[in-house]
Amino acid sequence: METIDLTYGTVSYRAVGPKDAASPPVVFVHGFLVDGSLWSGVADHLAARGIRSYAPNWPLGAHRVPLPDADQTPRGVARQVLTFLEALDLTDVTLVGNDTGGALCQYIVDIDPARIGRMVLTNCDAFDTFPPFPFNVIFRLLNGRRRMWLNLQPMRFRSFRHSPLGLGLLARRFDPAQTREWIEPALTDAAVRSDAVRFLQALDPSELNDISSRLARFGGPVRLVWGTSDRSFTPSLGKRLARAFGDADFIEVPGARTFVPLDAPQALADQIAAIGDATSPPP
Repeated sequence: METIDLTYGTVSYRAVGPKDAASPPVVFVHGFLVDGSLWSGVADHLAARGIRSYAPNWPLGAHRVPLPDADQTPRGVARQVLTFLEALDLTDVTLVGNDTGGALCQYIVDIDPARIGRMVLTNCDAFDTFPPFPFNVIFRLLNGRRRMWLNLQPMRFRSFRHSPLGLGLLARRFDPAQTREWIEPALTDAAVRSDAVRFLQALDPSELNDISSRLARFGGPVRLVWGTSDRSFTPSLGKRLARAFGDADFIEVPGARTFVPLDAPQALADQIAAIGDATSPPP
């Protein structure tokens, strides 16, 4: 992992692929209580094709360096992503989001799309579905530093962590070591919990719904790569989101759940590479 010191704090990230890649750079935005390792399989497939990607650990509860001075509203975290792009001077970016991260991508292009060339969204929040059932209930159970610590205790156990009451609805299979790493910071670091709780307390479905009315202003192409076996972020939600953009394709991924990067990393990498190849300027 590499680190970079930004105005709001230190961010860890994994960068893979050739530094002199001709293809547009890819930047990933994960969701709540996971980290950049969600994208490792996708990033490795892209690197094999000569595409450089960046998978930061955003401050959504699985990060290991607290950001006590950062703006932890969704709009504030979106600005953190833009600050990261500016610090690394990344332009014509392929922005890729999943779950809560897909909502943040919508905030990003609403705030300042200048560095974004195109966007790929997998199963994610949209409109006033922020978050969907049952995660709206789960988020309420975590909405407080003490409450989060207490209600995350069962996640120490792999059987619960991978059950439908934990992460089980989000992917077909998990690496126990990876999911433990996702949960560990919020279990052991009060400052990380504070960052996560500040984000949860600022969630506003009406704000994301308002942003949806402006998504068609984004000038770049958009591709929605949607797992069809997701019971929360349903295909109908994804198709509705695709219609909100001015230029969007909807690609179904049969059998995949919310975490398309885990369930279908090759298929997702293929779509990311394809949209980059189709829209990048000739050499």
